[in-house]
This record gives sequence, C-alpha cells and structure tokens, in this order.
Amino acid sequence: MDATKRKSRTSLIWVGGALALAAAVVFLGFYLVDYLAWSPGTEALRDLRLAGKPSLLHELFTYDPDTAQNALGNLAQVIAAVLGIVITVVSIVVQLAATRYTPRVAEMFFRDRTNLLLLGFFIVAGIDAVWVSLSVSRWFVPQVSITATLVLVTLSVLLMVPYFAYVFDFLDPEKVVARIQEQALASSQSGEGDLGARQERVLQSIEQLTDVAMNAIAQRDKLIAQGAVDALKELAARYLSHKRAAEPAWFDIGERLRQNPDFVSMSPESVDDLARRAVWLEWKVLRQYQAIYNESLGELPDMNYLLAIDTRYIGEAALGVGDEQALRLVVKFFNTYLRSTLNERQIRVAYNVLNQYRLLGERMIGGPHDGFAIEVAGHFRYYGQLAHGLGLAFVTETCAYDLAALCEVAYERKAPSHDKALAALLDLDRKAETDEQETMLRGVRKAQAKLATYYLVNGNEPGARQIAQDMVEEPASRLRSIRDELLRVESKDFWEVIDRGTNFDYLDADRKRALGVFFGWFPALRSEFSSGFGAG
Repeated sequence: MDATKRKSRTSLIWVGGALALAAAVVFLGFYLVDYLAWSPGTEALRDLRLAGKPSLLHELFTYDPDTAQNALGNLAQVIAAVLGIVITVVSIVVQLAATRYTPRVAEMFFRDRTNLLLLGFFIVAGIDAVWVSLSVSRWFVPQVSITATLVLVTLSVLLMVPYFAYVFDFLDPEKVVARIQEQALASSQSGEGDLGARQERVLQSIEQLTDVAMNAIAQRDKLIAQGAVDALKELAARYLSHKRAAEPAWFDIGERLRQNPDFVSMSPESVDDLARRAVWLEWKVLRQYQAIYNESLGELPDMNYLLAIDTRYIGEAALGVGDEQALRLVVKFFNTYLRSTLNERQIRVAYNVLNQYRLLGERMIGGPHDGFAIEVAGHFRYYGQLAHGLGLAFVTETCAYDLAALCEVAYERKAPSHDKALAALLDLDRKAETDEQETMLRGVRKAQAKLATYYLVNGNEPGARQIAQDMVEEPASRLRSIRDELLRVESKDFWEVIDRGTNFDYLDADRKRALGVFFGWFPALRSEFSSGFGAG
C-alpha cells in the first residue's frame, strides 16, 4: 500500500513538472520573440543610448505600482477560481464515492496527507495573492512577494490536472478496499494505543468492506463485490498468521465491542465463548460472509461460489497455523451456507459449495486435525440426507461422491478417519420411504460402487466387500443399471462447462475391470460379468 501511494505521488510530481515545463517553454518562447523584436520610440532610444538596453530578466521581474496592483487583483481572482473548482470537483466526487461504496471514503480522503497538503496549498496561495495585492503602494513595490505570488498561482493552476488524477486514483474502488484492509491489519497488529479503540477500528473496517460488497451486489457490480470479499479473506488469513503474537487482552470482548450489532444479538454466554476461544475477529469476518452469502443467494451465484472459496482459504490458513478454534468456526459457517442453500433449493450453488467444503476436508485428513475430517464427513451425510428429504436428488448424489472422494484420500494416507468416513457414506442412503425416494438414491449407490473399484485397484478388498454387503439387498435390475451406466462413460470431462471439470461417473480402464469383480460378488449378476482380478 505504501508503494502504491509513493507511485501515485511520483506520478503527480511528473505530470505537474511536465505541465510547468510546457507552460514555461510557451511563455518564454513568445516573450523572447517580443524582446528581440522590440523597437522602442524616440525617448526610449535616447535613454537606451545612455543606459543601454535592459536585460531580459530585468524586464521580466521589474514591476511598476499600477501594473502590479492590476495584475495582483487578477491573480487573486484566478486563485479563488482554482480553489472553487478544486473544492467543487473534489466534494462531488468524494460524496459520490462515499454513497456508492462506503461512508468511510470521506474519512479516508481527509486523513490522506497528499490531499490535505494540496488543499492547504491552494488555500494558502489564494490568501497570499489577496494580501500581496493590498500591499503594493505608490512608493513601495514588494518585488519578491509579487514574484513568489506569481509562482504560487502558477503552481496552483498547474497542479489542478495532476491533482484531479490523484483524486480519481485515490477513489478507485480497488484501492479504497485495499486501504481499508491495510488499516484493519495495522490496528490488529499494533500494540500501541487504546486497545478498545483498536478493536473498534478493526470491526469498523470489516463492516466497511461488507458495505462495499453489499452496495456492489445491489448494483450488480461483481468486480467491486469480489474485491471486497477477497479483501476480507486476505484480512482474516493475514491476521491468523500473526495472531499468536497478539497480547492476551486483544482477545477479550469488552463493553465497546459488545455494543456492536453482531455481538448485541448474541447471548452473553456466546460472546464469552468467542472471547474464551479467541476467535471474535474470525467470527466477525465469517458473519459478514454469511450476510453477503444470503444477500447473493439466488441473485448472484458467482458471489456464493467466491464466498465458499474464500471461506476455504480462511480454513486452510487456520490449518496452517494450527488454530483449531478458527478451523471449527469455518466448518460451522460452511454448514450454515449449506443450510441456507438447501432452504432456497439452490442446487447448483450447493454443488459448488460442497466442492470447496470437500477440498477443505481433504486438507484435514491424515494430519493433526484428522478428527475434524470425521466431523466433516458426518456433516456431508447429514446434509445429503436433508437434501434427500427435500427432493434434491442431485445434492444428495454430490454429497455421496464427495464422501467417496474423502474415503479415497483417507485410505491413501492411511488416516484414522477413513473408517468413519466410509461409515458415513454407507449410512447416507438410509432406507427410503417411497419409490420416488428409492429411485433418487441410485446416485448414492453409484458413488459407493465407484469407491469399491478404487479399493479393489489399491488392494483394499475388505473395504470393497463392506460396500457390497451394504448393497446386497438392492434389486438385480438396479445393480445392473448402475453397472452399465458406469461402464458407458468414456470421457473424464463432462460434456458441459462445470466448475469441478470432471464427470462423477468416469472410471479408467483398471477401475472398469474392477467393476466386474465387484458386481460379480452379487449372485444375480455373477454370470453376466467376468472378472480380471480373480477375486470372485
């Protein structure tokens, strides 16, 4: 951020310098032509013979009282006009930006040193021009003051264009978002100043970024909304990286924080729990994500996908530093996203959110937080069954394939969570109550059969037989149709553009051969499929 400011100020200087040079070349060029072509009258010639022709600089910087008074009056009017134009343009632009993005824009604008210095310069130059115009008398002409005033007025006019460029650059939405994020990080990292004020500044910054996202969503401006959401993610991830260095008092939630609307709505016990677990800042960020998620649901699904991705990034940041409480919070908000999505019956959004949730679960498997992977598997089973009850068959099928993917990763890493993940997958297709629901569970059986082929190819026949035992009561016609559907898929890429990029039902040649082994274990199909594995 400091580099950006330096670049903007350097550009301001270069533009102003270029304009000053151009103005000087134009003026001095024409003035020199006039000076060289000057042909004085008779009296002037007599004086020149006595004193010689005056130098160019002498003529340029010598003022007589009448000319100086008239010129200085005009200079005062010029600088007043410049100041009026600058204030008018700046006030309109800043107000528009504050209305469109966040009220914090005006506050940041008037705290910026460059803005204060330049506005102050215009005001000082205007006052100086007025005062100098009144200081000229018939007996005294302040040559230095007049020259300095000319310089100030010239600079004022020259700086208008580069300053407007700086203002528009300063109010660029991406830079406004980045500036708010940096201020929040600075407040969270600095150990100086009042602790409550620092906490309050961080909360305000988080809410300001949320305002930017919400306003952009209302205007369907995805680029700005995405920038604000990404800034919240970056804030949380960078905060987690230095969180351990924070003073213990930082994690307390005092009276000033408790007055925040998001904390006021919670029970005192819940607020105390956030303080005890040292996750109030992460909770605040994710709570804003939830608000943006609900605002976007059904209107801007791309924002829902981005929120799921960024929530995963925050979870991975928590994993990277071993922050178990922050990770648990991320899992809770993923569950909240899924609940809202299923309530609104947004199948495609659920499909993409589950993908990000599964990727986070895969990162947990086999490591110090392997137990969390078991919880994630349980949540997949729960929301898969919930979707089944709501008639959202595709979501249930997606949960099944994601659970199968977790089982594959857990088996590959020899993780303790494997058995529980497999149990969650096998429990996903609990007994249906109607024929329609029974038909909906075919996708779950396909995911289980596909996992069985992975087990057979990788030497885990007991796992494959456990799946077969769970499917033993399936009608032969359904088993046969599942087998044939999996065999017919020839391409790993789906024939439409999808976010995951792969076809759920694709099996390579080895796993297709293993499919014959698996279905050969069912008496009704044994004679229909030969085995290449000899595991009958």
